[in-house]
Amino acid sequence: MTEYRVRGIMRTDGPTLTAETPIRRAMALLIDARAAVAPVLAEDGQMIGLLSQKDCFRPALHASYHREWSGRVADWMSREIVSVEAEDEVIRVAEMFLTHPHRVFPVMDGRLVAGLLHRSDVLALLVRIG
Repeated sequence: MTEYRVRGIMRTDGPTLTAETPIRRAMALLIDARAAVAPVLAEDGQMIGLLSQKDCFRPALHASYHREWSGRVADWMSREIVSVEAEDEVIRVAEMFLTHPHRVFPVMDGRLVAGLLHRSDVLALLVRIG
């Protein structure tokens, strides 16, 4: 199992956002990409948060009630992030999915986001090799 690393199954094609992105635009990007989450990056490329579909429900409900969109990603993103490293063993991350409610972990390569690891991709690998 040690030959399977996160880098081999992470996704690298999802959207990224900035803290200043209007929340309505950010939601549209998530929906269009069929993405569960998007990393929120500072100008220097460092991850400062994550915006998930779940994070988007409150501003979307507000907009549906008041017929007005307001806010930016920084107002709604999650700032407490659980991440994994690109070179982590998949089995270790599979165990993390048992103890955390997250469906997706950002994958770090040093201080930069390298991609996203979805719980479903880890499960698919475990089924294939098991």
